[in-house]
Amino acid sequence: MREIAFREALREAMQEEMRTDERVFILGEEVAEYNGAYKVTQGMLDEFGEKRVIDTPIAELGFAGIAVGAAMNGLRPICEFMTFNFSLVAIDQVINSAAKMNSMSDGQFTCPMVFRGPTGSAGQLAQQHSQNFENWYANTPGLKVVVPSNPADAKGLLKTAIRDENPVIFMESEQMYGFKGEVPEGEYTIPIGVADVVKQGEDVTIVSFGKMMLRCHDALKALESEGINAELIDLRTVRPIDYDTVIESVKKTNRLVVVEEAWPLASISSELSHIVQKRAFDYLDAPVHRVTSMDTTLPYASTFVEAYLPSVERIVKACKEVTYKG
Repeated sequence: MREIAFREALREAMQEEMRTDERVFILGEEVAEYNGAYKVTQGMLDEFGEKRVIDTPIAELGFAGIAVGAAMNGLRPICEFMTFNFSLVAIDQVINSAAKMNSMSDGQFTCPMVFRGPTGSAGQLAQQHSQNFENWYANTPGLKVVVPSNPADAKGLLKTAIRDENPVIFMESEQMYGFKGEVPEGEYTIPIGVADVVKQGEDVTIVSFGKMMLRCHDALKALESEGINAELIDLRTVRPIDYDTVIESVKKTNRLVVVEEAWPLASISSELSHIVQKRAFDYLDAPVHRVTSMDTTLPYASTFVEAYLPSVERIVKACKEVTYKG
C-alpha cells in the first residue's frame, strides 16, 4: 500500500469531495495564494479557482459566520482555522450558531460544514498556541468532534465529515502534517463514532486519540519488555465516543489507562473514567488511571514542554501501577 503524508491525505479527501460535489468549498487564512499555512491546501486554488478556495482576512469570527450562513443556504463549507487556538475568537459562531441551528429552527436549517485545523502543542509555541480544546467542543450538543491519529484515518474521516449533515470539528496535530502512513487507493470512508482496536491485549486497556497515539505505540514496546501485554484503542472521535468498544475491552483486561493531551479537569479521560466505573465497575481490578498534560499553561522552554506533555514513561508507569507491576 502507498505511503503518503498526513497533509496529503487531508488534501486528497478535500479534493475528492470537491470534485464530486460542487457545493463543497474551503475558506480560511492563507488557504489559497499561499497554498495553506501548513501546505494542506497546496494546488487547490489552481484546480478549483478563487470562488471555491477563498483567502479570508484575519477575522475568525467573521469568516466562521460566513461559513455558517453558507451551510444554512445549502453549501458545504470547510472552514479552516490556522490553529484551533484562534477558534476561540469564533467560538460564538461555532457553538451558538452552527451547533444549535438545527434545533433552534426546528429542523428547517442544517449546518453541513467542517471546522478544521491543527490542535495541541507543536513544540515551543508557548501558552496561546499550544492548547487542546477537543473536550470543550465535545461538551457541546449538536457538534461532532474528530481527532485522527494517522493519514488513513484522516482521509476517511474527513470525507465522512464533509458529507455529514451536522457541523463537524476536525482537529489535526500540527506536528503530524509531515507524518507518513499507509493510505488505501480509491474511494473509502470511515464512520464517525467508531473506535479502532489498534492492538489486541489482555493485561490492560490503553485508550487515546490524536497525536498521543504515537506515544502510546512507543509505550507498548516498553511494556512488552516488562511482560505487560496491553490492548490499545484509538477513539478517533470524541463526540460521539464509542463507549461500547472501550467497555468490552475493559471487561477483558480489567484495567484502563486513558491518555490525552488536554488538561485533566473536565477532560475526555474524566468522561471515560466515569462511564467505565458506571458500566463496568464489577470488572475493574484497579482504579482507572489517567495520563494527561500538566494542569498549567504551557511554558516556552523545550525542557518544560516535555515535562508538561504525557510521556512514554508516564504511560508505562500508569500501566504498571494498574497491573500491580510498578
